[in-house]
Order: sequence, then structure tokens, then C-alpha cells
Amino acid sequence: MGNDLADVLVVGAGPTGLVLACDLARRGAAVRIVDRSPAPPRTSRAKGPNARSLEILDDLGVAEEVFAAGSDPLPMLKYRDRLPVAETDPWADSAPSPDVPYVRGRLIAQWRLEEILRDRLAGYGVRVELGREVVGLTEAADGRHVDVTFAEDRTERVRYVVGCDGAHSSVRKLLGIGFEGTTAEDQVMVCGDVDLAEGALDRTRWHQWFDEDGAVMLCPIPGTRTGWWFQAGPERDGRGRPLAPTADGFRRLLARHTALPGRALTRAELLSTYRVNVRMADRFRAGRVFLAGDAAHVHAVAGGLGMNTGIQDAFNLGWKLGLVLAGHAGAELLDTYEEERLPVAARTLDLTSERLRATLEAIRRPGGGLDAAITSDTTGLGVGYRWSSLARVHDEASRFYETSRPDETSRRDEAPRPDEAPRPGGGLPGSPQPGDRAPDAPSVDAVTGARTRLHRVFAGPRTTVLGFGPGSAAVLREVAAAYGDTGVRTCRVYAPYESGARSGPGTAVVDDEGHAAAAYGTEAFSGTDTGTVIVVRPDHHLGLSAPADDAGSVHAYLRRLHGAGRPRNGSPALVDAARKG
Repeated sequence: MGNDLADVLVVGAGPTGLVLACDLARRGAAVRIVDRSPAPPRTSRAKGPNARSLEILDDLGVAEEVFAAGSDPLPMLKYRDRLPVAETDPWADSAPSPDVPYVRGRLIAQWRLEEILRDRLAGYGVRVELGREVVGLTEAADGRHVDVTFAEDRTERVRYVVGCDGAHSSVRKLLGIGFEGTTAEDQVMVCGDVDLAEGALDRTRWHQWFDEDGAVMLCPIPGTRTGWWFQAGPERDGRGRPLAPTADGFRRLLARHTALPGRALTRAELLSTYRVNVRMADRFRAGRVFLAGDAAHVHAVAGGLGMNTGIQDAFNLGWKLGLVLAGHAGAELLDTYEEERLPVAARTLDLTSERLRATLEAIRRPGGGLDAAITSDTTGLGVGYRWSSLARVHDEASRFYETSRPDETSRRDEAPRPDEAPRPGGGLPGSPQPGDRAPDAPSVDAVTGARTRLHRVFAGPRTTVLGFGPGSAAVLREVAAAYGDTGVRTCRVYAPYESGARSGPGTAVVDDEGHAAAAYGTEAFSGTDTGTVIVVRPDHHLGLSAPADDAGSVHAYLRRLHGAGRPRNGSPALVDAARKG
């Protein structure tokens, strides 16, 4: 039995596991991450983060590296019978706005993204433990830790385990959690990374050949001179059964569907066969063990939501584990991971299946292509949790948060769909509601005069309390006094016409162009004595929007996440006791 008791063991070092490990490590949690591969896994199937995942990577401090290593999504050049017939740029009309800095994803090889995340994790002193396979999980009778057995017949004790180990998850199987769904045996694609002779194709386009008897798709891999992602309908034997992918098979497919000779393909590796699987775990948690990413849900590739949904699972779970491990929140906060993410996964399965249907229909016609899979839903920016027990409007909050557990309506089997009708919130009609993604907004640092933005204020592992209008000042002072040492920051958002000293506890910004007030629907309140207070969760979702004279709702909400606030004697005993639990 190992002597060191880690807070969290992350199983699987793909993007989901690495994002979770980075988030926990920066919170000071004792996190370990293992992967059964003897070397860092290398795969390119996922083509990059979508807009919402870019916001998460920005929060983790790696967005600049991702942008440097990747490229913008490319226009799609479609062919029929080897001839170009149409070109489409699905993002041609998209542009950043004050509340949405990233409106499109980023093309980057998955293995390169993983390298960037591993480097960030190493900066916290945590490295992936390679060649370690989990073969047993046993939760202690007292429910306070998990004994993890590895293939080398070594057992180690941890407080929590998160299975991020893919569709064939050992963690899920060890827990006996069902993974119901379907596999479409007739919807098959062969994939790989290939090199083409230099100059063989224009690298500023994603080339797509769709013929009646098959298809080939070639997208340039950023950061390489001759590397391409290769996807195609498979070769088949005399009985119509798909053949396993080979380099020679790729050459034959290239020669059959494109104007290139087979010899133009000079290298092929990371070959795989993809079948459309639509499956979801029965539950995302069993005691102290959680599932995230493909271990919890798999779906059609259309829309590119596989890796992205996993990254967003990790960002939802990380802050909750962090607050519980630090002793601020009760363990019941962890119930909200499944409450929030399982309905999102269910909706994603439906969305990607519908986008796959639309794509298969589109490519039957000359000029149709993969752009049929792309909609505003695939950016991830619209995902929210309005049904969550962590999303409460101000007149319910004081009563609700005096209780220690979510009510019965938050149970998994009764969770509403993510697109259910909104409930009224604390702002103007059309403003974001509790549970929604928190909008960004450009502003000015009130002290230095430097340009900044709200998402930069939110960055890092803390809850943020925004105050609009003079009436919010008192609440912000109370919050800073009570919670300043427990992972809560305050930020006063000044209107440009407000005069007087712009100082006080926490951060202060000037909404010099009115974008923050517009984004949060506080225009009607920002100049009044009442004002508005908004609580933004560590994952950049709104928790509460309330008039500033309802301080009770603000304090009640923060108690749910951060306990009673700063201990009277400043003792760290609460944290120590929790970590021993």
C-alpha cells in the first residue's frame, strides 16, 4: 500500500484528463495522473478545440500556445468526380464580439494540444505516470478513500478517482456502470495521419471528395510542412465488409477519388477504423469515483464535439472537487457534476446524431460537405445549466441555500434538457440567466488604466462576485471581508459616468463602452442606488443575479460553495480536517 494519499487520481492522459489535472493542480490539490500507454498517447482524430474550449484553455493559461501551434478553421473545397465543384467557409461571416472573444475553433493536432497541456501540468510539478494500468477499484467501508490496484500488483490509496480513459474505459467497467447505446456497423470511416508530396495540394483548404461510391477527406495538419489528416470511406472485400486501413489502401483510395496518384502519399501512420457509436454511461459517479469525457459518453464525430465535451466535463468537475478538498464546500456539491453534465451529454448525443444525418444527406449532392455538421450549437457557447440546483434566482436563493443538499428535482432521472425554457433571472429580458455562460466584456482596469476584459478578471480558480451600480459596494465589502481567503474575488464594475474614488476591496474595472452592462442586462440598475450583484462560478457560468439590496441571497449562495467564510481565528484546521477525511 502506498504511503502518500493523493487527493485525486486521474486515469487517462488525453485532453480531458490533462485539463482536469491542470485545474486541480493550480488549486493546490495533490493530483496524480496515470496512463496505461508506455509513451505519451499520440492521436490526431480530434482536430482541435471549439470556441468554448478555447475559453477554458485561456483560463488555464495555454491559449497563446494553442494559437501559435494551430491555425484557423479552413475553407472547405468540395469535389465530385475528381473536379472541384464548390467552396464553402462556414466561418466567413463570424467575427468576435465584445461578449464572445472566440467565435470559431482552432485546428491543432490532438497530440500537440496534449504536449502543451503536459507542459503546463509539469509547471505545477505533476507529470503523467506512464505505463500504469488500473485493474482494481475498491472504496473503503467508511467511504473516505479508494484503493486503486495497478497491473503491477501494487495498491495505492487516494481520496477520489476520475476515469478519463476513453470509450473502452477500464474505470467504467470496474465500476460495473452500463454504457448503453448503439453502434452503426455500416457507418465506417478509416483515418490516419499521412504525408503527401510537397505541393501536392493547396494547404489553405480542407479538401473533400464525395462520390457515389466513396469519399476521401484531406485536411492539412498545422505545424507540419507535408502532414495531413486523412479520412475516407473504407475499401471493402467481395462481401462488402470494410477492410482494415493500410498505407497501400490509402494510396488506392487517393488514386480512386482524387486527381492525385497514389504515390503522392509518402507516409501513413496512426491508422484506425472509426465506427459511429452513440452511447452514454448510466451514471457519471459511483461514490468517490467519477467518469468524464469518452469514458462517460461517445457520439457521432459530426460537429467535432467529442474532445470538446470532455474538456468541458473536466472544467465542470475540477472546481467542485477543489472546493470540497479545500474544506470549503460540502461533499454534496459533487452531486451537481452528474446533475449538470449528464443532460448536456444526452443533448450532445442527439445533436451530433442529427448533424451526422444532415451531413450524410448533404454529401449525396454535388457541393455538399462537412460544413453541414457545423452550426452555432457546435461552438459550445450556448451550453448552460439553467435547470441546475446551483442556478437559483435571488428570491429563491436564501431559502434554498439554507439547506445542505439539492432538492429532489435535481436527481439525474428528472434532470431537464439543457434547452428547456429559461426561468426568470435578476437582469433585463434577454440577459443571461443563472446557469448560463458568463459573457465577456472589454473594460479598463480602474487602477492602472490598462485595457482588460471580464474573462481576464475571472481567470484562475476562484468564484467572482461582480457589482454593478453604487448600491453594490456594501455587498462587495462584506463578501471580501468574509470570503477573501476562501477562493472568492470581488470586482466592482464602474459605469463611465460614475465619479469619485474608484477604490475598495478586490478588483475594479470601468465599463468604458457599456459592454459589460449590456452583456449582463444591468443597464437599468447600474446608475441607481440599488445596483446589481452577479456571482460567477469558477467555470465561468452564472450562479446568481440579484439586486444589491438582497445581500442575503448573495451570502447564502456563497455559503453553498465556500462555507461560512474566513475562520474567526484564521486557523487552517478546516482544510486539514477535510484533507484527512
